[in-house]
Amino acid sequence: MRHLLIALIAAAGATAALGQPCPDKSVNYWQAFPPGGESDISARHQQVVLKKKCPAIETIVQYKPGAGGALMWTQMNQLPADGLNIVGVNLPHIVFQPIEGTVQYRTDDVTPVFWFHFTPDALVVAEQSPVKTFADFLKAARAEPGKFSLGGSGVNSANHAANERMNAAFNIKTNYIPYKGTGDMTSAVLGRQVDGAMSYTAFAINNKGRVRALAVAMEKRHPLLPDVPTFRELGVDWVDGAYRGIGLPKSAPAETRKRVSDLWRSLNNDPEMRELAAKSGFELLNIGVEEMDAFMRDKIRIYTEGARQLGLGRK
Repeated sequence: MRHLLIALIAAAGATAALGQPCPDKSVNYWQAFPPGGESDISARHQQVVLKKKCPAIETIVQYKPGAGGALMWTQMNQLPADGLNIVGVNLPHIVFQPIEGTVQYRTDDVTPVFWFHFTPDALVVAEQSPVKTFADFLKAARAEPGKFSLGGSGVNSANHAANERMNAAFNIKTNYIPYKGTGDMTSAVLGRQVDGAMSYTAFAINNKGRVRALAVAMEKRHPLLPDVPTFRELGVDWVDGAYRGIGLPKSAPAETRKRVSDLWRSLNNDPEMRELAAKSGFELLNIGVEEMDAFMRDKIRIYTEGARQLGLGRK
């Protein structure tokens, strides 16, 4: 009897710490990109914190990569709408890809319920690269237009858009090479199969000593990359990157969306999550169901305009 009482007290404590009930079964967390990238790192952070808060629950990370994330997002509405099947979603990908017109989903087919972090754009090269500064990069890119190759995650993605934006801003032409995800791109950069990458600050931080960041799209320099200039310092008003969040099947009831959104908000607000995010170069956000409609209207407007300006989707 005493052991049962202790167990009940422990379970109640876990629920209280969480701020709302734990899931009643294990969670399937579907990833649209291969292991090893920022989405995967984020999922593993959330897996750790959810296990601490809800010890009886397992977070089963599953991967269905393909077409720059579009394979998973095309199929997400076929999953059970039980709140136990959660899908990683990304901006601007879910806006750019339908505009481009080759994917089998529309932006409004994707139902985000929480955006948990933002990763600023970053231009990087391998540590062994002869390109040491952004000025060196410009010199190399202008010497042979179209030859300098930059890897990125997906087509019509945040990386693709950033690459096109940089080309236009600095009047250069680079060769964008898309990969299934950051994990695949990492091998290409480190193996010098490409000259560099248009990626994120998180990529530069998580591979410090193996890659060198040349510029970041932030308002101020990143505290973990103090020697790397911002694009603003280089003369371009550019503060942007990728947003990561979670979505549910469109048929999920409002109460289910709210419950999952609140659960992920509680993970984001945990001190351990803040520490993990800081070490990985993630800028935490808390955009839940209450803020979602206004946030998505704004982002869809911005990215739709951006797609036109960058020529993404032109045939």
